[in-house]
Amino acid sequence: MATYNYKPGLGNGASYEVSGVPYAKGAVNAMADGGAVVSFPRVTRWVVIANNPGGGNLKVGFSQGGVTTGNAFIEIPNQSVSPRLELKVTEIWLSGSSNVGVMAGLTGIETTAIDNPAVSPSGSNWSGSLAARVG
Repeated sequence: MATYNYKPGLGNGASYEVSGVPYAKGAVNAMADGGAVVSFPRVTRWVVIANNPGGGNLKVGFSQGGVTTGNAFIEIPNQSVSPRLELKVTEIWLSGSSNVGVMAGLTGIETTAIDNPAVSPSGSNWSGSLAARVG
């Protein structure tokens, strides 16, 4: 008899319909060369980023290259908070501010659903993923 071991994946709508498991990280210093990475223990449902007083404008992206050498980022002004960003990611990269807070709602989806070469060519998050295959 066949046994099916079900686990939620990126295309599982129910994982995004329920409230996320809370995640919070404060006092992130993203002033160092290369920026700073915040890695989540599960795939996110949503993310909010606070650029608290103490730094300049904050670049937020999905790869180190996106915030340090490219144009693949959004910018959050000093002393501002992003809107709730509906994102399914396993990490975000930050650059340009010394006092950043990150809050997220996590799904029950394991990070390996995104962090593998079959989905993202780099094997990490969505970096360089114009042709990412989801589902």
